[in-house]
Amino acid sequence: MAKTRRPYAPAFRQQMIELVRAGRSPEELGREFEATAQSIRNWVAQEDRDEGRRSDGRP
Repeated sequence: MAKTRRPYAPAFRQQMIELVRAGRSPEELGREFEATAQSIRNWVAQEDRDEGRRSDGRP
């Protein structure tokens, strides 16, 4: 059976997004905070879409 984990808290996600925007890499943050680098990249991309910084994704 696959491992499942509780979703990350919105405040944690926001903190990771802010750290990436401040210059930290998703890989570095993933090692430090035990979230996957891909999850962090996804959160940043979604935030960018939500704020109109990216045009890819759902309209």
